[in-house]
Amino acid sequence: MGNIWQKFKKLFDPIDLTKGNITKDILLFMVPILLSLVFQQLFTLTDAIIVGQNLGPYEIAGINDVGCLSSIALQFCIGVTSGFSVVISHKIGENNLNDARKSFYNQFLLCLVMTVLLTICFCLGTNGLLSLMKINPSEIDANQQLLYESAHDYLFIIFLGIFANMFYNFIFSNLRALGDSFTPFIFLILGVILNIFLDWLFIVPLKWGVVGSAWATVLAEALATVACFIYAFKKYDYLHYQKGDLKVSSDFIIDHLKLGLPLGLQSSILEIGVIIMQMGVIAFDYTASGTLVVGTPAQVGYSIACKINLMIMNVYQSIAIAMMTYLGQNQGAGEYKRIKKGLIIGSAIGLISYAILTAVGLLITINGAYMHIFLKPDNITPEAIHYGNLYLYLCVPCDLILLVLFICRHSLQGLNHPLFPFLAGIGELAARTVCCLFLPQLVNGGPINSSASSLSFIAVSLADPLAWIAAVSIMIVPLIKTVFFNKNDPDYHGNKKLQLK
Repeated sequence: MGNIWQKFKKLFDPIDLTKGNITKDILLFMVPILLSLVFQQLFTLTDAIIVGQNLGPYEIAGINDVGCLSSIALQFCIGVTSGFSVVISHKIGENNLNDARKSFYNQFLLCLVMTVLLTICFCLGTNGLLSLMKINPSEIDANQQLLYESAHDYLFIIFLGIFANMFYNFIFSNLRALGDSFTPFIFLILGVILNIFLDWLFIVPLKWGVVGSAWATVLAEALATVACFIYAFKKYDYLHYQKGDLKVSSDFIIDHLKLGLPLGLQSSILEIGVIIMQMGVIAFDYTASGTLVVGTPAQVGYSIACKINLMIMNVYQSIAIAMMTYLGQNQGAGEYKRIKKGLIIGSAIGLISYAILTAVGLLITINGAYMHIFLKPDNITPEAIHYGNLYLYLCVPCDLILLVLFICRHSLQGLNHPLFPFLAGIGELAARTVCCLFLPQLVNGGPINSSASSLSFIAVSLADPLAWIAAVSIMIVPLIKTVFFNKNDPDYHGNKKLQLK
């Protein structure tokens, strides 16, 4: 029994990614990240399942429609904290614990300032964002009014809870940068359990509806964050505040902002593209006269299909996040050979995962099997299955492009090159916007509405793969040059000769 306890405790020990077997270290570091992403997604999925089983189709559509709006703020939190954490991973690679601690507290202060600004801006802009999605109140259409009220109430509460999401991602990103990917996973489990319980409590017995779903998410994240902070301070003595930790040079602050802001802005920019795509999907649920189609099948089918593909994406993203910390630590340590080998090994792990997940993702489309995970039978229609399957048929096989995109983005970030991921985000937004605004109408031969052809819906879905291709084309060459033709690498001169040839 003692040996089992010791092995369990060892899981919480940070991994030194600058030494040892590369494949083993990447996998050991990646698996908790993958499980963390899966459980983090359960925050959203438990909302969808409990709401889908207990509320009506317009309340479900209201929550689903604003997922991309809330993600503008929440993805910024994820991106900026991930970027900040690269600094601490470099300091850990250099074995500079003093600067690592200073980085931690300066990140905390920066996150606090950003949280206040984001909360004020997004809460005040809730109605404006809903209007962009064509989700407006209506005095003559009761269904439209219910859709609006559900979307507004859910979105406003999520924006009020930005503080929970910001510091939730802050502490998790920093622990991973220290080489500890298991602790965030454990506290994510705690958060998911809380979320499930609070979802059930607020929606079923208390009957708070979509308001209960939103508050459950915010409170679960906040409680998990507080618990994780307490554990981190007890586990890592060198994180204890010391006098003067916030008195650093402006260059030190700028180093954080140079890495955090581009990744945060890039993540938000990508969500704007998702909103444009969501607007394209919503058009399929309105008749030519402007009446909302009963059950909103396009929105329901698309949103459920996106949840399935997001679960698949979690595997690819976990590999990329692991690579970011791995490359960051090894760059700090000057281990250039490990950087090259690690990138190749991480890519190979991704290809094997892609082969398995593509087969699984296509199999569950049979008879719309995946729909039953999230919706009660009364809310599942042949039309919703049709729209959901069209999206999955196209995007699941194209996830290989997304895998390359994730690896490029996070690897460049870990190697302290945030510019190209930022430019790739802009390229991705541009490609998705052009595709959504013009391609469906071109294929359909006219405006999009509920009578539009299936090919025009495929054209909307095609926006994702085309956006991924645009992003990869911007990042792939800089990544290869950074990893294999690095001037600081002792082997650079030999690689330079190869490059000239």
